[in-house]
Amino acid sequence: MKVFFLCFLCSLSLSLPALASEAAVAPSLSTIYQLAKEAVEKKIDVESNAKVEIIPQNLEGRLTPPRCYPPISVELASDREISRNNTVKIGCSTPDYDYPWQMYLSVRVDIQYPVVVATELLSPDQIIDTHHLAIMYVDQYSLKGQFFSEPHSLLGSRVKRRVAKDSPIIGNNLCFVCKGDMVSIYAKTANIQIKTLGEAMRDGNIGEAIRVKNNQSNKQLEAVVIAVGEVEVRM
Repeated sequence: MKVFFLCFLCSLSLSLPALASEAAVAPSLSTIYQLAKEAVEKKIDVESNAKVEIIPQNLEGRLTPPRCYPPISVELASDREISRNNTVKIGCSTPDYDYPWQMYLSVRVDIQYPVVVATELLSPDQIIDTHHLAIMYVDQYSLKGQFFSEPHSLLGSRVKRRVAKDSPIIGNNLCFVCKGDMVSIYAKTANIQIKTLGEAMRDGNIGEAIRVKNNQSNKQLEAVVIAVGEVEVRM
C-alpha cells in the first residue's frame, strides 16, 4: 500500500507541469487591445457630451504574445492624468520564459467636444443670428479660450473680431454687451427686483463685470453681464 501511494504521488507530481502548461494560453492581439483600452477608459474623466476614441498601438506583425497563465496584469505606466498619448504596461507569468513577460503599449486618446462654430465668415459688428451658427465636434487640444456649446446663448451678441467659416466662436470674438450699448440693469434683493436702463462703458461677455452708467442717476456702477444687453448689480 505504501509503494502504491508513493507511486501515485509521483504520477500526480509529474502531471502538474503538464496541466499548468495546458492552462497557459497565448492572448490574441485583440484581447491585448481590449485590456489596454479598458485600463485607459477607467481613468478618463470627461463631460458626458464628449466623444472619446481610444486607439491602441497597432501590433500586427510586430508581436507574438507568449502563452500566459491567467490573469494578465494591465496597468497604466504612470499616475499622471490621461493625455493624448498614454502608455499601458501589460504582463503575465508564462511557461515560455524563466521570468515574467511584460510589454509597454502606446494608447492614443482623442477627445472631442460639441462647440458652436461659424457657418460663414463673420465680420466685426455683425449681429449673431441662428443661421450663423452650427455645432461641430472639435478636438479638445484645439480649443482655447471661452467656447460655447449652445447656439441659442449667442443669439443677439455682436462680432468683435473676424471669425472664419467652421471656426469655433470664442468669447474674445464677441461682446454680449458692447461699449456704448443701451442695457437693462437689474438689481435684486431677497424681496424685490429693480430694473432700469443704462449705458455700457466697455465691452463684456456673460459672467464678466463691467462699468455701466445709470441713465436716471447718471452714476456709474459695477455690474455683471447676464445675457445679451442685460447686466445685474449684485446687492
